[in-house]
Amino acid sequence: MSLRYGTYTEIQSPPGADHAELFEDVIRLAEHADARGFHVFTTLEHPFFEKFGINTNPLALFCTLAQRTRNLRFRALCHTLPLHNPMILAGEIAEADILTGGRLECGIGRGHAWLNEPANIAMEENQERYVEALDILLKAWTEERFSYEGKHYQAKDLSVVPKPLQKPHPKIYQVGTSMKWFERAAQNGWGVCVGGPAPSSVFFEPAKFYLDACEKAGTEPSLGYIKAIYLDDDEATAVRDAESAVRNFIDFNVSPMDSLARTSPAEKKRLSDAGYAFYAADDFPAMRDLSYRELLDAGAVYVGTPERVGEELVALWREFGFQELIIMSYYGGIERWRAMRTQELFAKRVMPMLREASEAA
Repeated sequence: MSLRYGTYTEIQSPPGADHAELFEDVIRLAEHADARGFHVFTTLEHPFFEKFGINTNPLALFCTLAQRTRNLRFRALCHTLPLHNPMILAGEIAEADILTGGRLECGIGRGHAWLNEPANIAMEENQERYVEALDILLKAWTEERFSYEGKHYQAKDLSVVPKPLQKPHPKIYQVGTSMKWFERAAQNGWGVCVGGPAPSSVFFEPAKFYLDACEKAGTEPSLGYIKAIYLDDDEATAVRDAESAVRNFIDFNVSPMDSLARTSPAEKKRLSDAGYAFYAADDFPAMRDLSYRELLDAGAVYVGTPERVGEELVALWREFGFQELIIMSYYGGIERWRAMRTQELFAKRVMPMLREASEAA
């Protein structure tokens, strides 16, 4: 399988930003990526927390982009299943698959810990709801009528329409770092996406687990890695000009943690018992305390010339063996033209470096 390339944006919104302008930026960047040989456009579904992301309806965005692009596929990373009525979501995803001409892919996950209670979902129910919702999606897409008797969802002789254009359904991608979900993904031939604003070491064990599980199951792996980058022809200029966006990127990612009750051992235990041990730990919030130089040294964002960042990305590919590299160019309130320049430089000068490395392997 040749290496595929994608883009990802959370559509972070600095306080006071014009939301309509942010979406216009994203549309223009997707058009640009489509014309530069990228394979997939990915974004997330995220309500409530403006700085982290304002995209509550990625399916609507995908249907808009499908009218303006020719080659891009579209993937939510992820649909937060416990927040939805899965009987309704199944039909919404199927309809978007039709309207995008079969260019839809389906990222699934439990979502961030901070999303549950604003959506009136008990955090303790999240794991159970996720499992039941995923079971229902699969039944809704592949069975004309079905019944389901779960703890949180029930259906009796139900027909969910429309059915997806792709058969049996759009390709599924699991997100997160939980190895128990990654094993199911490997066994079913689903993809997995890892990465984000953290050192690569955080993601190595779950990524390797998924690849090993695919080999054991005899399925074709589809491992995606997400990495934020900033490119400029001059190294010093890149480092200078990226600082504000990089610092915002980290701050905006961490900011919803302030909404979680995590000041006592009992509160942290509640998070851990609900399957959110990552959110009970202090490592992620502590990233806000790192200096800009420390963030760059930790590899939270790769900043520099296409050649230097390209070398880092080639090393990342050799370490992880991913089949798909998804870059973030639009984050932290960065101007559209800067994000577009990063995409342009990546397509012209980094893609060939990665292609040469993958073909030589």
